[in-house]
Amino acid sequence: MKRITKIVVTGGPCGGKSTALERIKEEFCAKGYTVLIVAETATELISGGVAPWTCGTNGQYQMCQMKLQLEKERVFELAAGTMPQENILIVCDRGLMDNHAYMTEEEYFESLKFIGMTEQEAFGEYAAVFHLVTAAKGAERFYTTANNTARTETVTEARALDEKTVSVWEAHPYHRIIDNSTDFNGKMDRLIQEIDRFLRSTQTTE
Repeated sequence: MKRITKIVVTGGPCGGKSTALERIKEEFCAKGYTVLIVAETATELISGGVAPWTCGTNGQYQMCQMKLQLEKERVFELAAGTMPQENILIVCDRGLMDNHAYMTEEEYFESLKFIGMTEQEAFGEYAAVFHLVTAAKGAERFYTTANNTARTETVTEARALDEKTVSVWEAHPYHRIIDNSTDFNGKMDRLIQEIDRFLRSTQTTE
């Protein structure tokens, strides 16, 4: 029976998402999954010149970002449905709720209205959410903005954004936080273990 599972890998700035996505693809392809990666929409837009500071307002930018993000995910779901493989894992580099951390409540609900969704429907888009804590909390000497041209946050700002990102996802029924209590390799191992545990749990409940 065909099974398409969509999850989110999110986190604070410099949390390790880029490395995590590579590890997820490697590990779960080896376990028999077809892994599809939906790239981070904010980085694509900002690198292309579409940003909160180039659009008319931050709210207008967020509408563009959420619209593109949802459309990209729909395309990946459509493509996954055409593939012959039985187990397909769609991994989103950030999800719809991440945008909430970067706007006011009014902008957030206007953006949801713009894409035709309620907050509950937006949460329901994803089977599970895995948050990688920013290096600015517990691994400060590794925090950098050099590896992402769209990242400009200071250590203090990164910590605040990390906390906001946790808070906007905390109502999701399957939300796991991967901290910096081990070295980076250990952090990646714990992420893989958490995703594996989740996927196994969905198999046993079917």
